[in-house]
Amino acid sequence: MNFAFRLRQALLIARVELGRAFFSKRAFWVYGLALFPLIPFMGRGLDVTWKRQRASTSSITREQLDRVAEGQTLEEVTQQLGKAFREGHWEERREKRSHDWRSYYEGSQRVDLDFTNGVLTHIRRENIADFDQDRLVLATVFQYFYLRLAIFFGCLGIFMNLFRGEMLDKTLHYWLLAPARRETLLAGKYLAGVTAATVIFGIGTAICFYGVIWYQNPAEVHAYWSGQGPMHLFWYLAASTLACVGYGSVFVAAGLLVRNPIIPAVILLIWESINGFLPAALQKLSVLFYVQSLCPVPPAEIEDDAPALVKMLLSPAEPASAAFAVLGVLGVTALVLWAAGRTIRRTEINYGTE
Repeated sequence: MNFAFRLRQALLIARVELGRAFFSKRAFWVYGLALFPLIPFMGRGLDVTWKRQRASTSSITREQLDRVAEGQTLEEVTQQLGKAFREGHWEERREKRSHDWRSYYEGSQRVDLDFTNGVLTHIRRENIADFDQDRLVLATVFQYFYLRLAIFFGCLGIFMNLFRGEMLDKTLHYWLLAPARRETLLAGKYLAGVTAATVIFGIGTAICFYGVIWYQNPAEVHAYWSGQGPMHLFWYLAASTLACVGYGSVFVAAGLLVRNPIIPAVILLIWESINGFLPAALQKLSVLFYVQSLCPVPPAEIEDDAPALVKMLLSPAEPASAAFAVLGVLGVTALVLWAAGRTIRRTEINYGTE
């Protein structure tokens, strides 16, 4: 009975705090972080749409392009294919060489032809839209930007304000005077923060997922939704939700312990960044280790010639099983919230030092 009463109190506090969590002026930039990846995906979609429109107006057939071969002259190719939709010319005076290029569209392809001294030397074919490649881009953006930066700093903005923001506004004492245990207050505020972060970044994840799909070939999209598509979307949403749960617990605890949120944020960001270089036992003390393990598609591999700092920040840890990842995040969250609960019992308000 006592537990049920405290649960109702926590839910009531969460309902009161939801408006603050969603619409706090100090955390309004979180919406920009959640939707920022949509910008390049929409740009890519508009570019593909434009190229398809150009291809639909082209009268060139695959057979015509297949008859074009290296060694033909510029005049011969122009006579076969007609005027290109884009062309260029430049000269190397020292080498006494001239260069020309012509671009044509055919169906779902763009074909670029390179000429040296009027002779075709190179043929490049590029698909207008590559669904597999675009899904790999989504996986890379999700793991390297969304999990490591967007959700990280978004939770910093949302959860730090739950207690630290009220201290700055000099309103926290009203909550501490309410007829509720402080652990219940912590639970209610945390539930409000988790709800807001999960909704914001869950919707952002779904929109970015759709941003990669809407311009693809309808037949490929149908096959994807009939196969792996729904499970991929589910695990992306699960990863973003667990990231909000884990990072939220850390930042709500930090809001009770420190005045300056930058210090714990920097320390945690460094810890998460070097996760791939830590021993296996220490890797399990990172939220990123668990949420990355839930991602359905591995990101693009880092090139060997990439700077050492980039490799350090982007090297993924060896993934864990899905069940172990979920239990790991929940375990870390429970431990941090337990420590925060012990801290809030001893919290005293002195607005003169804030």
